[in-house]
Amino acid sequence: MKFLRLFLPFLFFILLACSDDSTPNITIPEPGTVPAQLRDGINIISDDSLGFVLFAPKKETVHLIGDFNNWQVSDSYKMKKDGDRFWIKIGNLEKGKEYVCQYLIDNSIKIADPYASKIADPWNDKDISSTIYPSLISYPTGKTTEIAMVVNTAPASYSWKVANFKIDKPESMVIYEILIRDFTTDGSIKAVQGKLNSLKQLGINAIELMPFNEFEANNSWGYNPSFYFATDKAYGTSNDYKAFIDACHSNGIAVIMDMVLNHSYGQSPMVRMYQDANNSPTADNPWYNQKSNFANPDAQWGYDFNHESKYTQAFVDSVCAYWMKEYKVDGFRFDFTKGFSNTSYPASGAGSWGEPYDAARIKNLKRIYNEIKRRNPDAVLICEHLSDNEEEKELAEYGIMLWGKMTENYNEATMGWGAEAGDYGPKGDVSWTSYKERGWSKPNLVAYMESHDEERIMFKNQKWGKTYGNYNVTDLKTGLKRTEAAAVILMSFPGPKMIWQFGEVGYDEELNNDRLGKKPPHWEYYDVTERKALYDVFSKMNTLRNSNAAFSTSDYLADVRNQFKQILLKSSGGYVCAIANFDVVELAQEVNFGKTGQWEDYFSSNKLNLTGTTQNIKLQPGEYRLYISK
Repeated sequence: MKFLRLFLPFLFFILLACSDDSTPNITIPEPGTVPAQLRDGINIISDDSLGFVLFAPKKETVHLIGDFNNWQVSDSYKMKKDGDRFWIKIGNLEKGKEYVCQYLIDNSIKIADPYASKIADPWNDKDISSTIYPSLISYPTGKTTEIAMVVNTAPASYSWKVANFKIDKPESMVIYEILIRDFTTDGSIKAVQGKLNSLKQLGINAIELMPFNEFEANNSWGYNPSFYFATDKAYGTSNDYKAFIDACHSNGIAVIMDMVLNHSYGQSPMVRMYQDANNSPTADNPWYNQKSNFANPDAQWGYDFNHESKYTQAFVDSVCAYWMKEYKVDGFRFDFTKGFSNTSYPASGAGSWGEPYDAARIKNLKRIYNEIKRRNPDAVLICEHLSDNEEEKELAEYGIMLWGKMTENYNEATMGWGAEAGDYGPKGDVSWTSYKERGWSKPNLVAYMESHDEERIMFKNQKWGKTYGNYNVTDLKTGLKRTEAAAVILMSFPGPKMIWQFGEVGYDEELNNDRLGKKPPHWEYYDVTERKALYDVFSKMNTLRNSNAAFSTSDYLADVRNQFKQILLKSSGGYVCAIANFDVVELAQEVNFGKTGQWEDYFSSNKLNLTGTTQNIKLQPGEYRLYISK
């Protein structure tokens, strides 16, 4: 027996030397820890070899199965166990060739690597057009089941034209939110790139892409993520995404990635590794809670990440670092950050403002932000927090940006119902657009009239707009004109802003007739005179925001609670005064200009010579003006 033990290693190497060169061989794992050069996930070692490391606490065995061993379970491909990790190296792979493979855990669970940069999907890949993803490798139907990973010793590289990009004045960004699926007829990231010239002319300087890491199925908003290191193939190849980001940077446009780290869905390998009979996470799942901390089902999605877990924290940091390094994204928008703790909330308060201050989630968000900034000091983080102002103020003071939903307020104003009583004053009160009104000292409020989540401004204008005599807000031209006024007021407030795709031309397809369903792109709206006028207003306001220092001042006054709204911006380079009438009748009001002298309306070029600091101005319903004085 002693002789046999001594001879076996030599016998293995003799057999290895005699093996067919077309069949990958297995490197005998060295005893002890995982080799220092291998990290969790799939590691390229050389042109013909890969290393695999899987973090799988409390699992007994893991086998690597795939194209290279004809999907056979064998001891030769049994991964070495080192504490909570399993690892293996394989060689004799063909350079540049894609292989499909999986982990088989405890002879029962088949998964792809959580860090896989490309997956093979048995259900959805066949529906992806070859024009969007050419030469997509086929799923090995009949040889295995469940999602697998695609690996390659020499994946297609990308040569970046813009190596280093930095957001210019993030506090003044104008962000354009895009759902790739619905932005063009093709529904591809390449097609979005083809529209960059129009977006550049609009004057935006950042694009926020709704989630494009691998999500379940092909037709989705992307908030059902499954793999966090892979681009979703339904929109194109990984290099298509890189080319898009590179083109954005070449045009001075930052790219912000919408990221879902509150939850995952059931195809996530980290969910599937630890599940009970009801497919819920088990208590020993390293990354997920057994149930959501929100009792309200309207605030529960998928499987809830446990942000108190050191394993989740390490994973989140890896995800953010990967996209900033590999794809050069300039920052992230985090979905539903109210869920980033394990604090329990009753059904009555969940999903709306009013939860008590939660120190745990503030700590967790600050920790993530610190790790992002450590890796890229210029990166931005935007949270969809929509929580109590005490929390949002603390995050804003720390440097984190917050989504500032103002949809209902602006829409009540555009529809003509702004004088009606709301919960906190007139419905058309848009004063919360001001970060100073919220008591913040830093302009980290990303205020918006529309996002992917809200019913469209122009749909509601045409559906429920107010009528008074011959003045009818439901009329297309009238509704668009009032939306122009809203754009002038919104964009006059200092601080970053956001425009939802086609909001600049008054997109009016109903959202909630099929909330998550596909909506048609309307590029023909650009050829409609009244809609193009709205686009021009947005474009001119964005141009001003980029060129006039007054729009980034901290010295400003806003009187925007009632139907006649006015904003006064003061800076050493000049003053700006925006006014608009959101009533359905003529209004006159004393306007505070803050200084005497010559003023000019930016849109009409009409002059105004003031001998006093205030003047009574009369506006027709829906009329607006933007006076500038140097």
